[in-house]
Amino acid sequence: MAEANRLDFEQGPIRPPNEAKSLLLRVTRNCSWNQCLFCPVYKGREFSRRNVEEVKEDIRTIKRMKEDLTSLSGRLGAGGEVNDQVIGYVFHHAEYSHAYRNVAAWLYYQEYNVFLQDANNLVLSTKELKEILEFLRQEISPVNRITTYARSKTVNRKSLEELKTLRLAGLDRVHIGLESGSDAVLALMKKGVTASEHIEAGQKVKAAGISLSEYIMPGLGGKALWRDHALETARVLNAIDPDFIRIRSLRVPTRVPLHALVSEGSFVPLNDDEAAEELRLLVDHLEGISSTVTSDHIMNLLEDVSGTLPQDKGKLLAAIDAYRFLSPEDKLIYRFGRRGGAYRSVKDMKDLVLRNKIERAVEEVRTTHPEGVDSFLNDLVDQTV
Repeated sequence: MAEANRLDFEQGPIRPPNEAKSLLLRVTRNCSWNQCLFCPVYKGREFSRRNVEEVKEDIRTIKRMKEDLTSLSGRLGAGGEVNDQVIGYVFHHAEYSHAYRNVAAWLYYQEYNVFLQDANNLVLSTKELKEILEFLRQEISPVNRITTYARSKTVNRKSLEELKTLRLAGLDRVHIGLESGSDAVLALMKKGVTASEHIEAGQKVKAAGISLSEYIMPGLGGKALWRDHALETARVLNAIDPDFIRIRSLRVPTRVPLHALVSEGSFVPLNDDEAAEELRLLVDHLEGISSTVTSDHIMNLLEDVSGTLPQDKGKLLAAIDAYRFLSPEDKLIYRFGRRGGAYRSVKDMKDLVLRNKIERAVEEVRTTHPEGVDSFLNDLVDQTV
C-alpha cells in the first residue's frame, strides 16, 4: 500500500450527475465567468488554466493507479479485476486518496468515460486541448467517451474547423448551461450570454459532430418572467435541437448570490406548483426536435419527465399532469416524499406502506416545525444545492 499512498492527482469540486461513474480529470480550475447569480459553485475562487504538462502528469498518475489496482487485485485473489472485493478494500482503507478511489470506481463500473473539469475548458487553445485529448486516449485505455463543460460564448470564439479538430482528437460531448432562452432572464441572472449566442454555439457544436447537452433551469424567471422564460427557452431549444435537454430546477439557498434579490423582494421564486406549470408550458412548445429530455437531479420535482422527442412528448406532459391534477394534500405528500428521496414520480404514491410512513412524517413536521412543512421542505432540498 506504500506506493498507492503516494498516488494522487488534482480534481475539481463538481461534475454532471450523469458523469457519476466517470473518471474526473481537471483541465482548468474554477470558472472563467463566475458571475451567474443562481450558481453557488466557484464563488470566491480564482480561475486558472492548468498547463498541458500538469495535466499530462495527472494522466500518467492515473495510468500508474490502474497498474497499482491490477497488482492489488492480484494480491487479493481477484485476478486483476476491480471487483466488489477490491473496491471494498480501497474504500475501507483511509490511506487511499479521493482521486485513487475515483480511478478504482471508474474501473469497477466499466463504463470508461472521462469528464474534464472544471467549468469552461474550451478557453484553452485548440492546440493545447487537442494535445491533452490525444495524450489521454494514448495513455489510458479503454476510454469510451470524453466530455467537458463549456460556455456558449467560449464555444463561439472557436471556428467550426477548430471544433472538428477537437472532435477528431477525442472530444465526444459538450455540456452547456443554457439555463434560459429569454434575454431578459439571462441579463437578470448575469449569465453573460444572449439567446442568439446560445443558438450559435449549440448549432456549431452539433455541426462539428460533437454530442451536445443543454441544461435548462425551470424557475429561473421567477414569478415576473416565468412565461417568457418557458416560451423563449423552448424557442432556443427548437433552434438548436441538442442531443440532450437536462433539467436542473432553480433553488435559492442563502449562499447563492440570487438570494440577495429574494431577500429584497425584487425576485420572487416560483413554488413547486407554479414550476410544474412553467415546465409544462416549455415542454408543450418543444417542436421539430429529436432531443432526449432527462430529469436526473434530486432538485427536480419530477424525475420521470424523461424521454425522447418527438415520440415521448405525450409521456413527458402526462408525467407533469399527474402531479398537477393531484389534490392539495396529495401534492404535499408527494413533495415531502420526493424531497426526502423516497419518491421519484407520482406513480410511487401507489405504495401505501411507504405513503403511510410519509404521512406520519408530515404530521410530525407539522407539530414540531414552527415555520410549517413548506419551510421544512425548502430547507431540506436547499441542502442538495
